[in-house]
Amino acid sequence: MPIDMSTGHIEDAPLASALSERYLAYALSTIMSRSLPDARDGLKPVHRRLIYAMHQLKLDPRSGFKKCARVVGDVMGKFHPHGDSSIYEALVRLAQEFSSRFPLIEGQGNFGNIDGDNAAAMRYTESRLTEVAEFLLRGIDENAVDFRATYDGEESEPVVLPGAFPNLLANGASGIAVGMATSIPPHNAGEVCAAAIHLIQNPKASTADLLKFVCGPDFPTGGELVEDHATLLAAYETGRGSLRTRARWVREEQKHGTWVIVVTEIPYQVQKSRLIEQVALLLQDKKLPLLADIRDESDEKIRLVLEPRSRSVDPEMLMASLFKSTTLESRFSLNMNVLDGARIPRVMGLRELLKAWIDHRHEVLIRRSNHRLDAIAKRLEILEGYLAVFLNLDEVIRIIRTEDEPKAKLIKAFKLTEVQAEAILNMRLRSLRKLEEIEIRQEHKKLTTEQKGLQALLKDEGKRWEKIIAEIGEVQTKFGAGPLGMRRTQISAAAPMLEIVAEAFVEREPVTVVLSQKGWIRAFKGHLAADAEQKFKEGDRLHIMRRCESTDRLALLATNGRVYTLKVSDLPRGRGDGQAIRLLIDLANEDGVVDLFLPDPAQKYLIAASAGRGFLLPGSELNSERKAGKQILNLKPGEELSHCVPANGDQVAVIGQNRKLLIFPLNELPEMSKGAGVALQKYKDGGMADVKVFALAAGLTWKLGANTRTETKLTEWRGARAQAGRLPPNGFPKSGKFGD
Repeated sequence: MPIDMSTGHIEDAPLASALSERYLAYALSTIMSRSLPDARDGLKPVHRRLIYAMHQLKLDPRSGFKKCARVVGDVMGKFHPHGDSSIYEALVRLAQEFSSRFPLIEGQGNFGNIDGDNAAAMRYTESRLTEVAEFLLRGIDENAVDFRATYDGEESEPVVLPGAFPNLLANGASGIAVGMATSIPPHNAGEVCAAAIHLIQNPKASTADLLKFVCGPDFPTGGELVEDHATLLAAYETGRGSLRTRARWVREEQKHGTWVIVVTEIPYQVQKSRLIEQVALLLQDKKLPLLADIRDESDEKIRLVLEPRSRSVDPEMLMASLFKSTTLESRFSLNMNVLDGARIPRVMGLRELLKAWIDHRHEVLIRRSNHRLDAIAKRLEILEGYLAVFLNLDEVIRIIRTEDEPKAKLIKAFKLTEVQAEAILNMRLRSLRKLEEIEIRQEHKKLTTEQKGLQALLKDEGKRWEKIIAEIGEVQTKFGAGPLGMRRTQISAAAPMLEIVAEAFVEREPVTVVLSQKGWIRAFKGHLAADAEQKFKEGDRLHIMRRCESTDRLALLATNGRVYTLKVSDLPRGRGDGQAIRLLIDLANEDGVVDLFLPDPAQKYLIAASAGRGFLLPGSELNSERKAGKQILNLKPGEELSHCVPANGDQVAVIGQNRKLLIFPLNELPEMSKGAGVALQKYKDGGMADVKVFALAAGLTWKLGANTRTETKLTEWRGARAQAGRLPPNGFPKSGKFGD
């Protein structure tokens, strides 16, 4: 059948190939043109276009404000052909003092608040640039950076801003692209400038040296950073880490010996209204027994008043309970993933980020100097033409009045260039006065001196770096002091984890927790014997028995890959059948209980799925304050969390349902707080039957009936992780379980 050419050219292509090409184009566009900031100016394209559009509208700090709708319209029409709401949201964020450490835009009107309320509509609000944005733009009209055509080819936009202000580190950035993300906290501009100057003066300076100047993040909302120096060093060295931040609080004395706690600063990116709502819900659920009430007495400054249950409550313990249960303590994920000078996305450490910025400043200085030299050369050419004819003004006037082609005659008579002749012909009569000649000679002398200085600057790299140090010093002086530049976030050593809180009201006594096969749980007073007789509902039987204390918290691992925390003090007592476990936690009917035990924070555990994937999990991660629990093992369809064993030893023994045994070193497993894990053993069919961690020197032990057997000659089964393994030694249980 002939193709109808009116529909255009049709080309057959495999669907997978066509989809992959288009998805790759989308991913690259998201990474490079939307989500990741540039290391040189610290801006994403939408922010850069906003600032440049406002520069074109002449909205500098000394001008009046213009409606945000006008700004958004210009940005959308000229540079950023996307929705106006996304552009306005970016503008608002750049103007919010609780979002940006050094706001690039000054807003007038309602720009939202720390409670999470939205800004007013763009037709009501007005904006203009701040002095910080002016420094980012300094040199934009002096060929300091490259320009490219806009999406419709009618305008041009800067590829990157000159960036005299260290915006990436000072204001931070966050974004999610395709397959990668970025999360950079704000820092103190004065500290960043001091570190940059030190790096210029000491090019081999290490991250540890730079951290003597950059103490750590400096959030616009203040708060307290509670991490030790080693954690900060590792995070800034690698560009990845997790930093713990807390609210700042004071104890305020009241009448009759009572007191309250006043929270004056909350962690960065925590909405105050949601924080209060979270505390109120925990109070309603009686999960904060040390706290009686919370009040919001904030105006322009934050003031959250926390009333203790009684004046005998320890304020440190009260705050420890709140830090553990609420977002008064939160973690900031550090992931310094940016586009480098070649626009390639990669994770940089502190030293690399500073180096990228100062190298950009060096390139900007060279380009601005060359641009200024070109302008001086053009002006000097014209001034030299003026000086050449000022001594013969009568002859110049005669040529202009009498000759048909005065330009050619002037060039021939005075040996002028085309530019000089054109300038003389365009000269006003008033410029022929004697005073003008003196001014021309003074300007010529001044420009000649400036020209020599710039030429010397371009020839001497040392002088260029001195100039850059002076420019950075200006930024440090202007934005590193005063109310704006003063450090807001207090840097403290890693805070000790206080053992809390609600348990302080629980009498400590031995108990035995019993969980039945059908999911009924209860706690008996005292430690029962393993063979103690217990009653269950008809058709039900014992599943797990654990001896513990009433103040303990048990970790429940479920087949859905989640961990739940059960307070022993909240469990029903041993009379009756107990309570259904699914009423205490959000556990679906199709999910079962894998294990129930008292986790050791100092212990590592091997977590494994039924398909034979696993990883090492720190014991400190086996807790969750939420009824819904916490996902620790990401599962694929048809998989379940099947094993959690203490990682005591140096070898891992894993056996599949195909009765193949494999032994490999424990250090081949990654340590993670959450994830899908890595393959422990390779299977063609079926999955994993059992897994065990043991010491090679002691041998591999298993139970066979009432007997225990130990095998020390294990060379035949040792290999690398993810191999298939071999049939186990003679005498290994047919059940495929180690049995201990």
